[in-house]
Amino acid sequence: MKFDYLIIGSSGLQGRIVTRDLLESGHKVYCADLYKEGSEKNLANFPGTPFSVLDLRKYEEVKEFIKGIEAPVVINCAEGDWNHDIYKICLEAGRHVVDLGSDIPMTKLQTAMSDDFKKAGLVAITGCGSTPGINNVMMKYASQFFKEIDTIELGFAWDSNIKKFVVPFSIESVLEELSDPAAVLENGQWFEKTPKDTEVIKEIREIGAQKFYLVRHPETYTFSEDYKEYNLKNIRFYAGFPDHSLEALHKILELGFGEKKPLPFEKTEIRPVDALTRILTRLPRPENYTEKENLWVEVSGKDKEGNIKIVKMECIVPPLPGWGDDGCNIDTGFPASIIAQMITDGRITARGSFAPDLAVPTDEFFKELKKKGLTVFQDGAPIN
Repeated sequence: MKFDYLIIGSSGLQGRIVTRDLLESGHKVYCADLYKEGSEKNLANFPGTPFSVLDLRKYEEVKEFIKGIEAPVVINCAEGDWNHDIYKICLEAGRHVVDLGSDIPMTKLQTAMSDDFKKAGLVAITGCGSTPGINNVMMKYASQFFKEIDTIELGFAWDSNIKKFVVPFSIESVLEELSDPAAVLENGQWFEKTPKDTEVIKEIREIGAQKFYLVRHPETYTFSEDYKEYNLKNIRFYAGFPDHSLEALHKILELGFGEKKPLPFEKTEIRPVDALTRILTRLPRPENYTEKENLWVEVSGKDKEGNIKIVKMECIVPPLPGWGDDGCNIDTGFPASIIAQMITDGRITARGSFAPDLAVPTDEFFKELKKKGLTVFQDGAPIN
């Protein structure tokens, strides 16, 4: 049987959103994950949607599985640790592939495969979520107004109406962001900074004043490569969290639950962060809980006439009817679904391996975000 998309990680926070959006759009989807828990609702609402248990640690089994599913586009919503493996398999199997992004070393491995994907007539796009993802495409849009770019600052900020801890995005990725050294470009030189030493307060539209930290994010690398011709000097990525969430995240790190080194347990080994992830999937959301988010990119430099110019791009993500249980995760799940569909319908024609800004048409992408209820702003004015 032929399918439109194979979704790996269909039971996770993002995979559930991508799966639902594609199924509601009338597409045929094949679901796969290490756990079925999390996929039940989509499978029940769309009878006949197949699901397979898939362990990404077993490379040869994954390769045979992907080759055996007749779907032209693979959407990888699993943790970023597996992105390069999935890329290698998709290249060999002749599949287009998109994912939600990873750290800088993994991103370098993926984009280094660009010539191979191009020769195969395939496109691979890493970081098809909120950021990386929406922020990349907003950066591409902003770049048209510049001859030279001095500084790019970007990031995210979110808050909720009820001040209780709810799992934000991938807990593993968030804990890495708050603890791993952050790569920062300053005056053309790379530096590593410890997130906890970089705390600043920023006022963000729709969110208010919030604590921000410089964190490691692949955009610092991909932007430095993709916009080299602009004589770029500074790139900083900021992560913003509300106090009630930040307090819980710091406590989790302090107690060692973010540890990725396997620990012996009975007759097996388990990573504390994996146990944490499974435990938090059972954490209920408070009744009537909602989230909102601001994704932002600020670019400063000189316009084509040599004048100083600053452009501020924002994507405002409000609570959306019918998607309340997914919170801000909709701005990561929706873009992966949109970009995959743009590959299928031919609106994405690039071939190779890229971050989204080099492959995704800005205006078309923004139109699709608006259909979902996400508004993009340039200097405070809506553009989609």
